[in-house]
Amino acid sequence: MQDAVREVVAKKRYCGEVVYIYAFDVAYEMSREPVRSLFGQPVKPFEFDKSKRSPKQLFFHRPQTICLSPIDRVGPEGSISIDRVIKILPVGAISITVRVPFEVDRIEDLVAYHDLQLESGSLNDEVRQLAEEVRAELQPYYIRPVPHLVDEEAYTVFCVEAPLTNDEGLPSSAEHWLQAHRRQVAALLTQESNIANLSKQEADESTGRYLSYYQNDLVVMDWDAALVIDEPDDFEETLYVMELANLQLAELEAYDRLLDEALERSYRDLASRSMRSRVQVLHELKEIRIDLARFNDELSNITKFFGDWHLARIYENVAARFHLSDWHRTIEQKLKTLDDLYQLLKHDQNNRWMLLLEGTIVLLFVIDLIMLFLGLKGH
Repeated sequence: MQDAVREVVAKKRYCGEVVYIYAFDVAYEMSREPVRSLFGQPVKPFEFDKSKRSPKQLFFHRPQTICLSPIDRVGPEGSISIDRVIKILPVGAISITVRVPFEVDRIEDLVAYHDLQLESGSLNDEVRQLAEEVRAELQPYYIRPVPHLVDEEAYTVFCVEAPLTNDEGLPSSAEHWLQAHRRQVAALLTQESNIANLSKQEADESTGRYLSYYQNDLVVMDWDAALVIDEPDDFEETLYVMELANLQLAELEAYDRLLDEALERSYRDLASRSMRSRVQVLHELKEIRIDLARFNDELSNITKFFGDWHLARIYENVAARFHLSDWHRTIEQKLKTLDDLYQLLKHDQNNRWMLLLEGTIVLLFVIDLIMLFLGLKGH
């Protein structure tokens, strides 16, 4: 009996896992040929169990997925087993999720897991090396691959197992718990080790977007991290919604860079006043317009779910935190600038052709008059 009491006392108050989500843009897109294996392991379509919080008919894109064997590392609390999953997206991106288990007494103790340092080095460096290996093996499947990996888009999700208890050890609803620990949660999401440094305004802002479906579950979303409180079997669907939003952000940033380069190149070529350069710019702008139309369709297809479902509301709030609508507006504005350049060059090209045709007609008319004059003079 005393041993059982000691086991209960020794158990940490908060248990769960930290899920690190990394998105990498690796190519313009992938070929239609399916990937059969990666690192010698079979590739399977992603699946998770449906619940009342998700639509009966799932609209989610199901990417090709590879679950790697767990690896052992030494973390902040000693030896840990790390799970890694790779997802391959047809838009030319890969997503890598890393799961690290934890047991802590206080929620603020998880701040150390934000930028996880392992005995062998940082987790970020390990994931980036893994992404490079994936990119190298999948090189034959890529169309217009990137010359090198740019900075990853990372998101950290702290998944705490429900149900929670209050300070007296009694069961507490997730929303009541959040109200009692709002500053601690804000410190966790903002990676602030000293809770006293946070203002009430910042605490309210960081924890302002939260959703709850049952009494025991809760999702708090911020820009750089999120807190999920739920049954372990129900973590997956929420995590996947956040993973898709993170992928969208990475791809929007990649295409924004592509548009910046295209605009800069177009302005430079136009300034050269070369007819050959103008023809090339016109052709390039036409290709970019077509490419972006297809890109927008494929990017939208990976998050094609709407309505009043709980998962749709989670996506809407995460998208708001990521400012995805602002990214879309920025890209649309740059597309409009490209379209204006295209129309301007097209109009200029038409004017040149019209001027050439008019000059030809005048020249033919002059030649006809000369021949007529010479003919009359000959008589």
